[in-house]
Amino acid sequence: MSTILFRDDAYLREAPATVTAITSEGGIVLDQTVFYPTSGGQPGDSGTLSWQGRRMEIATTVKGQGDDVLLLPAEPAPMPDVGQLVTQKLNWDRRYRHMRVHTALHLLSVVIPLPVSGGAITAEKGRLDFDMPDAPEDKAALEDDLNRLIACNMHVTAEWITDAELDAQPDLVKTMSVQPPRGTGKIRLIRIGVGPETADLQPCGGTHVANTEEIGKVRLGKIEKKGRQNRRVYLHLE
Repeated sequence: MSTILFRDDAYLREAPATVTAITSEGGIVLDQTVFYPTSGGQPGDSGTLSWQGRRMEIATTVKGQGDDVLLLPAEPAPMPDVGQLVTQKLNWDRRYRHMRVHTALHLLSVVIPLPVSGGAITAEKGRLDFDMPDAPEDKAALEDDLNRLIACNMHVTAEWITDAELDAQPDLVKTMSVQPPRGTGKIRLIRIGVGPETADLQPCGGTHVANTEEIGKVRLGKIEKKGRQNRRVYLHLE
């Protein structure tokens, strides 16, 4: 089981860890990790592991068995031994851009208040698929609304509720294709804004910026028709 450091501090770029396992597929499991594994449309983190004068490039990170997080080397190389103390370091620029895009997509779901059927994030752009039969009449107005929300400098925080509390508030779940992970008895929510000034509140396990001002200005890209009831909306960092 890997202790998830990024959940409590998305800005932690580097940390010591101990190798607890090497999988048959060549994944490295650490006792604690700053690396986010691919999930919820957000890509797995990349970076490096170093130990005893050696350095290994990590290409991506995925979920393993149970609560394990697997770091996948970029190319075949000598592995650290189980029990080895290592230093893990993120490709921070890439991760931070993921955080900016991810938080911006939450706000996109505010200015387009329709059910979301999918989404994806890269370091340059993101997209959401909406249950939207017709394309928006004024994309420029949506973009202006989104940038105004971003410019409100709202705090972004995490909180937890129980499975039962989420069941009593099903409207919190905006994404139809991916349901919040269950099994631990609690669900993580991301809140943008404070109290009555909350702009968005929804279940999410991803990493986010601490304040919307960090997103910077964004622009809306193309809006693609992806079926009779579906439109894909792209968002780009400026």
